[in-house]
Amino acid sequence: MIKERTFLAIKPDGVQRGYVSEIIGRFEKKGFKLVGLKQLIPSKQLAQDHYGVHRERPFFKELVEFISSGPVVAMIWEGEGVILSARKLIGATKPLEAEPGTIRGDLAIDIGRNIIHGSDGEETAKFEINLWFNQDEICDWEISDYEWRAEN
Repeated sequence: MIKERTFLAIKPDGVQRGYVSEIIGRFEKKGFKLVGLKQLIPSKQLAQDHYGVHRERPFFKELVEFISSGPVVAMIWEGEGVILSARKLIGATKPLEAEPGTIRGDLAIDIGRNIIHGSDGEETAKFEINLWFNQDEICDWEISDYEWRAEN
């Protein structure tokens, strides 16, 4: 199995509304492995770097202000196809367009308060993981029943 990794962040609205355990549980139940986890209030600089691709857009300042307004739970998840699967579990960016059963479809209020961020591709995931985590904060470990899972 190719070990693919993705970056996810439960945004301040998700933390404040008490959805951390529910969101983590959805990824665990899917069979993905949590290899990085921390809670922090992002600095303005971290927020600006994270949303740098949107720097010229009119909503950039709002994104930076919101993500740095309170605690964020930053995570690295690992598994086969984890980037695409995470995007499906998260749902559409606009909660009104997100399917029921997705995190945003079930829990999010509006586009400005959409609970969670997930990397949209392999290069973005690598960039975001390196931006939010130091190498010594990533735990490489093996799931005890990995061989059983892989065979079934």
